[in-house]
Amino acid sequence: MKILFTGGGTGGHIYPIVGVIRELRRKYGGAVALSYLGPKDNFCKVVLSKEGVKVRTIMSGKIRRYLDPLTMAQNAIDATVKVPLGILQSFFWLFILNPDLVFSKGGFGSFPVVISAWILGIPVFLQESDVVPGLVSQKTAGYAIAIFTAFPKTEFLPTKKIILVGNPIRLELLSGSKVEAASAFGLKGGRPVILITGGSQGAQRINDKVLDAMPELLKNYEVVHLTGPRNIDQVTKESKITAVGDLLCYYHPVGFADERTLANAYAVADLIIGRAGSGSVFEIAAAKKPSILIPLPESAQNHQLKNAYIYAETGAALVMEESNFTNHLFLERVHDLLSSPETLAAMSEAAAQFARPQAGQVIADRIVKYLNK
Repeated sequence: MKILFTGGGTGGHIYPIVGVIRELRRKYGGAVALSYLGPKDNFCKVVLSKEGVKVRTIMSGKIRRYLDPLTMAQNAIDATVKVPLGILQSFFWLFILNPDLVFSKGGFGSFPVVISAWILGIPVFLQESDVVPGLVSQKTAGYAIAIFTAFPKTEFLPTKKIILVGNPIRLELLSGSKVEAASAFGLKGGRPVILITGGSQGAQRINDKVLDAMPELLKNYEVVHLTGPRNIDQVTKESKITAVGDLLCYYHPVGFADERTLANAYAVADLIIGRAGSGSVFEIAAAKKPSILIPLPESAQNHQLKNAYIYAETGAALVMEESNFTNHLFLERVHDLLSSPETLAAMSEAAAQFARPQAGQVIADRIVKYLNK
């Protein structure tokens, strides 16, 4: 069985693919041959190469939602030059690779591949992580045989094709150790631990708010702060200014969080504060952790806001929109939650009920079942 993956290139597109790849390998081993075709992206290449997947690239374009002359010109070039070239390149690779099935994660990079696969009669499975699908997912949904969705209220997709499975995660993120985390982060212990992460986008604004709140947070809590590699130096310097001298030992900034670091951070956290990308939401849920979600306002079609509120309806999280992310309100929410063990326990239970950690396995089994019919 030969399966070709395609997607947009960001972590939100690649990590669910990794979750499916690992389940295919875990259960079906050498019976499946896996490859990836999409736009040039170093992050994607590094991540998938570690999974033993050969990455091949094509040209691709995207629709930018601004109306200035430069953006309109870029959109025109993408639509008339890059996308057609990408489709031709996709035809070439599909002939060479001859996959039995194309698995699309959506995103602008998947469009040429899905169109080419449809023309060539290669079956397409689509996976959509967000409540509001991206434009490409909406436009290519008609070409898919099945659409795997993460949220129960996914919009704009043909309901007859939808299979609700959750968002595939890397199950290794659930194998963290509190003991290992204490050593790795240098935790002092004896206090509730807050994990703060900004995701791959918009981390700087969360970092700034956290630094403002740091003097108060460190009076009662220990903080593990995943700043992002680009922000670690600045955040570390500023924390030494904002934090009160002997309390700084309770603050632990981390620049790059590899898989094991993130697993340990999830394991040791009593409360998680972060963005509302689908990947983060389903990882937090699978880790059974209470959370405060701060949706990224610039997310396409405001999908993070809808992700956050759908998840919060279960009782597993609180939502704090950036416009309301004031120092006073933030600290109040944190104190209220961490001073109520009953509330935290109820949120953890709600998170566990929402989580679908076996999503990758379900998708892998569906793919193989389809190919073997």
